[in-house]
Amino acid sequence: MAERNILAYFNTVEQAEVIANHIKSMGIKDVQIDRIHKFPEGAADHLMNPVTGQIGSLSDLTLGDISGDVGPLTAADTSASGMSDGGGTAVSGRDILLAAIVDESQFEQLRQEIGEQGGLI
Repeated sequence: MAERNILAYFNTVEQAEVIANHIKSMGIKDVQIDRIHKFPEGAADHLMNPVTGQIGSLSDLTLGDISGDVGPLTAADTSASGMSDGGGTAVSGRDILLAAIVDESQFEQLRQEIGEQGGLI
């Protein structure tokens, strides 16, 4: 029995849950829904006191203490610099990811249903 993986992107958790519940009703247990983020998660967990703490950059103050690997990207973001006339909104669009492993015979049917629910594979 051949298996296929599904990585489907949705606008809302509710859209993804409709498909996830349908997949689970088919007897498939390998289903997961996650929100994908613009920057690595957990930055807000490393807050510091800006008066007494060491501040690595402006983006550390506005976006939280994020790994140095993405420092140039966060510094260029409008949330850090404020130097933009627009486009400073948070991640928009399809930021909900549904991942599932399904039997190959079920893939086409699920692909159609994902599209009907507003998802994108």
